[in-house]
Amino acid sequence: MVATISSIDPTPLYAAPNGTRPFDYADPSIPLSPFASTRLRQMLARPGIVVAPGVCDGISARCALEAGFECLYQSGAATTASRLGVPDLALATLNDFVQNGAMISSLNPTVPVIADADTGFGGPAMIARTVYQYHRAGIAGLHIEDQVQTKRCGHLTGKQVVSKEEFITRIRAAVNARHSIPGGSDIVVIARTDCAQLLGMDEAIERLKAAADVGADVAFIEGVKSKEDLRRTVEALAPTPVLVNVISGGLTPSLTCKEAEDTGAKIIIFSLISAVAAVHAIRAAMHSLKKTGTDFVSAQGMDPRSFFEVMGLEDIVQLDAEAGGHAYDTI
Repeated sequence: MVATISSIDPTPLYAAPNGTRPFDYADPSIPLSPFASTRLRQMLARPGIVVAPGVCDGISARCALEAGFECLYQSGAATTASRLGVPDLALATLNDFVQNGAMISSLNPTVPVIADADTGFGGPAMIARTVYQYHRAGIAGLHIEDQVQTKRCGHLTGKQVVSKEEFITRIRAAVNARHSIPGGSDIVVIARTDCAQLLGMDEAIERLKAAADVGADVAFIEGVKSKEDLRRTVEALAPTPVLVNVISGGLTPSLTCKEAEDTGAKIIIFSLISAVAAVHAIRAAMHSLKKTGTDFVSAQGMDPRSFFEVMGLEDIVQLDAEAGGHAYDTI
């Protein structure tokens, strides 16, 4: 049963203790939690920008983890492309997103995954269902936007948005659902607005302020066109953390992590880094195979065992051995 709005404390859960919080997420003496959503709240409350590369499947997630990233971003555009082979035009369903998110989150359950949730996939009841399913999938945070249901990638033109009232209803539904999860949940609710290109920065900031007022933990302004506008957003939304999305060639300048941090942004995501890199690499490999008749060049010396090692081979071998198994004594 969804909690009523009167029972919701809209204070962000990463705030300093006020007697109702289990502990101070900002306290550096408390180790980072093994629970991904709680860990994400701790990361938001402590110094430093949270860097989350976009991942689209198990291979890209494994590569990001191998590189040492401490937070991942499940891109909606990349998920749609990798699972369905189609553009980001509201063609992927809740099930597509949840199944992909559950798989990515399971690879290292302590590493937070922030996941795109598009518009929430429907009205308040459906948004609540989305939050419940993301929570059960192990997702640490999700963002819900103000585009119409037939949405598109935030860096394409021709976007349309719903009214501010409908947007706030979506965010309130997500917050209510989070609070009604049995046993409690730290899943981070992120409010995303796509209206800056349509209605201007003032309206975008007002929408995000209103979303924070009903309990959104993080503000996400999509398609912000300059560092100055990002800095203005950060200042206007304080103390609510701000997320910025960087896509090379998109509406937002190609900010570095340091440049984004200097504006005061708390989270930076690189939505298409894995998907675009995959297109380049796979295209090159396919053209090479077509031209030469061999995969020798594209393999770059990576044999099957080396490939499976990136996919976590040694962990599985160790798990089997520790249980007394002998299936992988030789492999």
